Amino acid sequence: MRRSLSVMAAAFIALTAGLATAQNASSSANSDRKVSTRVAPNYPDLAKRMHMRGVVRIEAVVRPNGSVKSTRVLGGNPVLVDAALEAITKWKFEAGQAETTEVVQLAFEAQ
Repeated sequence: MRRSLSVMAAAFIALTAGLATAQNASSSANSDRKVSTRVAPNYPDLAKRMHMRGVVRIEAVVRPNGSVKSTRVLGGNPVLVDAALEAITKWKFEAGQAETTEVVQLAFEAQ
């Protein structure tokens, strides 16, 4: 009984520390640069057949010239993620002084 409580307490502390770190990293890295060219994602055939909808959250590292350098999935339906990544890599943002990190959400509605 004591051992399971210790394990649960350790897991809770680790989870709490991880969430605090993720929140700090996301809030300090996000600059909200405006999108100058937006490419709509292609709705996946499987998602169409299954009438899927949802939101995909992606973190994009944007170069000073406005092009997307890299992306990282933060959440969303795995069936929709690839289409969202493909679209966001084609986006252009306004030019800036330095690289920034932007969090982008793409909503997919059933078609």
